Amino acid sequence: MSSFDPQNIPQEVLDLIAKPPNRIKPGATSSVPEGISPQQIRRIYEIEPLIRSGITGKGQSVAIVVANHNPTAQYDLEVFSNQFGLPRPNLNVIFATGTQPPTIDPEWTFETAIDTQWVHALAPDATIYLVEAASAHFLDLLFAVDVASNIPGVRVVSMSWFIPEVSFEGIFDFHFQHPGIVYVAASGDSGGLTVYPSASPFVLSVGGTSLVFNSKGKFLGETGWSGSGGGPSQFEPEPNYQIGFVPGTGGTRGTPDVSLNADPATGVSVFTSSPTPAGVTGWLTAGGTSVSAPCWAAIIALADQIRKVPLTDGHQELYNLAKGSQYARNYNDITVGTAGSFSCIPGWDFVTGLGTPRANHLVRALGRDHDPDNDESEDFEESSSEDESSSVHGHHQHHDRDESSSD
Repeated sequence: MSSFDPQNIPQEVLDLIAKPPNRIKPGATSSVPEGISPQQIRRIYEIEPLIRSGITGKGQSVAIVVANHNPTAQYDLEVFSNQFGLPRPNLNVIFATGTQPPTIDPEWTFETAIDTQWVHALAPDATIYLVEAASAHFLDLLFAVDVASNIPGVRVVSMSWFIPEVSFEGIFDFHFQHPGIVYVAASGDSGGLTVYPSASPFVLSVGGTSLVFNSKGKFLGETGWSGSGGGPSQFEPEPNYQIGFVPGTGGTRGTPDVSLNADPATGVSVFTSSPTPAGVTGWLTAGGTSVSAPCWAAIIALADQIRKVPLTDGHQELYNLAKGSQYARNYNDITVGTAGSFSCIPGWDFVTGLGTPRANHLVRALGRDHDPDNDESEDFEESSSEDESSSVHGHHQHHDRDESSSD
């Protein structure tokens, strides 16, 4: 049952059902984690130096908006947290309508597991609010977004779900415009196609990459993932922050803005005791932009921890930090890979956007709360060689560490 009064709402809108863009790596479920661990992702994206220096999301609140009910979300998150030696999670489940959603849907319970576990993995001291929409109807999810936006202290709202673009989508953009909040959305898993709300110019759209390892398991870099959603929006105008960055959109919004690992072949460890659509439980290896979006939500929470004023929207700051010599310091530029009809190229592209985060620099630069064009390159060098990246930031050489074994 929709939480909206359907009077005067077009039937086309009432019929819109959102989908979560998650993937499970083929193969049997396991009694032990087999996917990429939180510690590995932290090293790959240079998050570990932040965690070591106390930038852990402490004092921050991230809201995750999903559909339907997950009865095991708390338990699954605690299993995940214990497995990887993370701090005890602070998870708060909120029913958007005030009543527990009537449906337990395996596709959405798995999505909930991904989102909660990977926000906690990268921002381990942040408070997480899991806001469960009454159903997967688009309007119910938007209502849940509004509920999330009004939770005191919430500064990031993560949305790993999508609908196809529709001509009237712009009328919903106001849901993603609140002072002091960044809205993060998955760009979808249909390579080269643009979806909503990712296409909203007020939403940070997150695409996907694939991690590259050599035969000995040494991490070499990233390529664009073939499933990464993106492209020029059919209906949303080009925002000012993309002018000069995004070629060939015909004056419309381009997605994604940024990316992170999303290929299920190089997917992350997730635990679920609620059955997946295939009926399995336990440790699984997850991919899809369902993974990359909550990871970026966590990264925004890390930046907000060290800001005097929380980010609103976040696009202008993120694009400013990709200008000139700052680009290679703050982002890994992904230059190899294709998704749909689009190819990775130097700079911004429709597969990976600006690229993936070099978080130790990027987060601290976002946290400075003043002119992002200032050079921060010498302020944040880490002394530990384990967490440093090389000076090369291409598709195969932006790091030089062994990330093959479970931590």
